[in-house]
Amino acid sequence: MNLASIVDKHEASRPAIISRGRVTNYGELRDQIEAFRGSLTAAGVAPGDRVALMCGNGRWFVVAYLATVGAGAIAVPLNPLSPAPELEAELAIVDPKAVLVEASGVPSFSAVDRSKLRALSLVIVTDAMSVTNVSGPVAGKTVVGKTTDVRTFDVMLTGTPTRWVEMPENAPAVLIFTSGTAGSPKAATLTHLNLLENICQNFSTSDHIQEGDVVFGVLPMYHIFGLNVVLGMSLMAGACVVLVQRFDPVTAVETFAERRVTIVPGAPPVWVAISLMEGISADAFATVRLALTGAARMPEDASERLRRKFGIEVREGYGLTEAAPVVTSSVGVENRVGSVGRAVQGVDVRIVDERGHDTPVGDEGEVWVKGPNVFVGYWNDPEATARVLDSDGWLHTGDIGLVDDDGYLYLIDRAKDLIIVSGFNVYPAEVEEVLMRHPAVHEAGVVGVPHPHTGEAVRAFVVLKVGAEADEDTLIDHCHDHIARYKCPSKVLVVDELPHNQVGKLLRRSL
Repeated sequence: MNLASIVDKHEASRPAIISRGRVTNYGELRDQIEAFRGSLTAAGVAPGDRVALMCGNGRWFVVAYLATVGAGAIAVPLNPLSPAPELEAELAIVDPKAVLVEASGVPSFSAVDRSKLRALSLVIVTDAMSVTNVSGPVAGKTVVGKTTDVRTFDVMLTGTPTRWVEMPENAPAVLIFTSGTAGSPKAATLTHLNLLENICQNFSTSDHIQEGDVVFGVLPMYHIFGLNVVLGMSLMAGACVVLVQRFDPVTAVETFAERRVTIVPGAPPVWVAISLMEGISADAFATVRLALTGAARMPEDASERLRRKFGIEVREGYGLTEAAPVVTSSVGVENRVGSVGRAVQGVDVRIVDERGHDTPVGDEGEVWVKGPNVFVGYWNDPEATARVLDSDGWLHTGDIGLVDDDGYLYLIDRAKDLIIVSGFNVYPAEVEEVLMRHPAVHEAGVVGVPHPHTGEAVRAFVVLKVGAEADEDTLIDHCHDHIARYKCPSKVLVVDELPHNQVGKLLRRSL
């Protein structure tokens, strides 16, 4: 078994990906993947080694991803725009043998203290101009007796073609960082079986991605929705993925017509933006046969605007990184208002009360999930794993929902304190920790507030130290220096005190 086998069966001449206007067919893609894999193997990357992929949506990511897992190594997709402190912490957790860095990620990677990365021996850059920027010591620090080879992506494509290797089904294939059910960011370990099973589970619903479809690939590949639904399912089916680095509604609609796009997966903010467009004819969506959304709740008013203005029926689903990711889907079944669909084939869903007993149909409780797609745990973190994955294999999602008589899931609430910004999970504790690193901040409290375009936005309340001064812009800039932009507060309010209960715990609901 190997996830990299998903590209093997398709006709060589069939288009596989379109990146920056360049079409790569399945034959060319297979050749590039095998050559890149040969270079990785020759450089000493072995099964179990981690390879970090600091790339946006593009050919570089796809080739490196399938080359890595095909070699038995573990791919670690990372946001190339993450600030250096966040990136440094993530890299330290996985200790990669190799890192692929696209140009946009070079500034952050160059600022990382590589003395903490003991296994790192190969850095791959997507353009020759970046070579000097990622070479040599960082901030005056060197690693004694250790050298790092720096190569370009094109040089990696000159390697000896190497086929994928057989891997045990429980072998890790991907580590995805998530702020999901465990609180602070952890690296969720997804095996070859987890990822392949969830792809096949989605194919069990009719009308999903098929051979010859053209899929709009704007969801970032370092997010599990983009990685395994958009990319994984498309390549397994023999579809073509139009890889898009950044979302712009006008450009997106133009691309639908130009590339004759048939499948559009998008987080709710994508669909909200499209629903608000004026002067666009429904003909612009003539080729689109399936519109998908997930990662956060889809606003019902936006869904209604899409139906009324453009004839688009958005199919909503539910999933999480730890489930690789799809748990329920509205594809191929009745699209019920307010529901996220029914469990896909092979996935069991329970609604459980506080005592661990199944609730009666129609009563709310915590959503538990079980199936071959459920992850094996968080990387090197058994305590965090034990908090969400029980001995019987049930994943305790922390989300609150109910199931009706026909098995349709309705989400009532989600994991306690979790904020979802444009489909990305943000845990208040992480943002609070960053704010409290500022020398002027005594205490911080963070909550999510409704936002018309991103679903939610991060709002912070801070208490300053006696005699200290700091304004809103200063504190927001401080956050930008330490965590990804989507995690940063859009509003910071300075207050005299924060609400606490009798034992001193912060009362976020009061905020």
